[in-house]
Amino acid sequence: MSRFFGDLLQVGYVVRDLEDVMAYWATHLGIGPWFFLPHLAVPDFVYYGQPFAVDISLALANSGSVQIELIQQHNDAPSMYKQFLDAGPVPIRESGGVQHLGYGTYDFTGAIDKALAAGYVVAQQGTGGSRGPFAYLCTEWHRGTVIELMDMAHGRAELFAGIAAAARGWDGSDPVRTRLPI
Repeated sequence: MSRFFGDLLQVGYVVRDLEDVMAYWATHLGIGPWFFLPHLAVPDFVYYGQPFAVDISLALANSGSVQIELIQQHNDAPSMYKQFLDAGPVPIRESGGVQHLGYGTYDFTGAIDKALAAGYVVAQQGTGGSRGPFAYLCTEWHRGTVIELMDMAHGRAELFAGIAAAARGWDGSDPVRTRLPI
């Protein structure tokens, strides 16, 4: 558990070919089922204070209590996802890798204020549809893996619980699903 953010909920990977990575994780690692959200709308996406129209797809699955998030960006809009792939060493630039650690909170504003007071900067943020806001935080002293804070109100906690429940005892059938479990 993090002294600052609580329990780790999610490990986020930015990838170049999300469908290929989902298939690999399901087939070779036995992780799934994947809940695939192609071309997810992020209506109020902001990167370092500037709004951009980012085109992303994502997939979510659990391995035990930790959720795995796969993100693929389809356009060249500035974002931490694009920055991560562009700046990483060759294996990351070619395929992808761990980009963020995700934490949830029911006091989103309070958690952001606490992070800002500790020296974090909000690098990008937006709203995950009706599920509430999210923010990616980075620091001046460490530019590697970033922190994602997610508002767990507005149904996100229930969504994540449904994804975790689907993973428990998963038999390998129906590895990619486009309908969320709630």
